[in-house]
Amino acid sequence: MDVDPRHYEQIAIKDNDIHSIVVSYLVHNCYRETLEAFVACTGMPEPADYIEDMEKRKEGDALKAIELTEQVACDLLENNKDLHFDLLSLHFVELVCAKKCTEALEFAQNKLMPFGKEQKLLEKLENFLSLLAYEEPEKSPIFHLLGLEYRQCVADNLNRAILAHRNLPSYTAVERLIQQAIVVRQSLNQDHGKDEIPTFSLKDALKG
Repeated sequence: MDVDPRHYEQIAIKDNDIHSIVVSYLVHNCYRETLEAFVACTGMPEPADYIEDMEKRKEGDALKAIELTEQVACDLLENNKDLHFDLLSLHFVELVCAKKCTEALEFAQNKLMPFGKEQKLLEKLENFLSLLAYEEPEKSPIFHLLGLEYRQCVADNLNRAILAHRNLPSYTAVERLIQQAIVVRQSLNQDHGKDEIPTFSLKDALKG
C-alpha cells in the first residue's frame, strides 16, 4: 500500500533534526573531517566528547585495535570471542599476504589455535590456517578472507560492539528510520491483506 503524500507533505521537519541525523551518521562511521566541515557549515556544536572515541574506533591496525578496545571496553573481547578471533585473524591475514609464513604460523599457534576449543570457531580457524598451504593464497577458494570486504565487516562489527558497550546507539539514526519505514510498510500491507509484501526501496522512496 502506497501512503498518500498528502498525509505527510504538510508535516514540518526541523533543520536541527535533520542535522542531528547527519551528525549521528558521521560520528558512527568515524568521518571526522566531514563531521568538522558539516558542523562548521551548519553552526551546530561539535560533539567533542566523541572525537577521541572516533579516532580510536577508526584505528586500522588489528593488534592496535585490540589494544585500544581493551582500554575503552576492557571486558568486551573477553565476552565476545567471535569478535576477538576476527580481529586476530586480520593480523594473521596481513602476515600471510606479506609472505611471512613462519611468523604467521607462530602467530596462529599462539593466538588463534586456542579458539579452536570453541566448536563454532573451529571451521573458521581451519579456513584461515589453510591459507598457509597456498603459494598464492589470493587465488585460493577462500580468497575472500584476504579482501577488503572481510576487513570492513570485522571493523563494522567492532565499531557496533564498542558503541553498544558504551551505551551509545549501535546503529545510526538514519538506519533506524529506514528500518522503521520498512516495518511500517510491511505492517500496512499485511493489514490490507496483500499476499506479497513489496520490499521497501529507499531509491524509489527518494524519487517522491
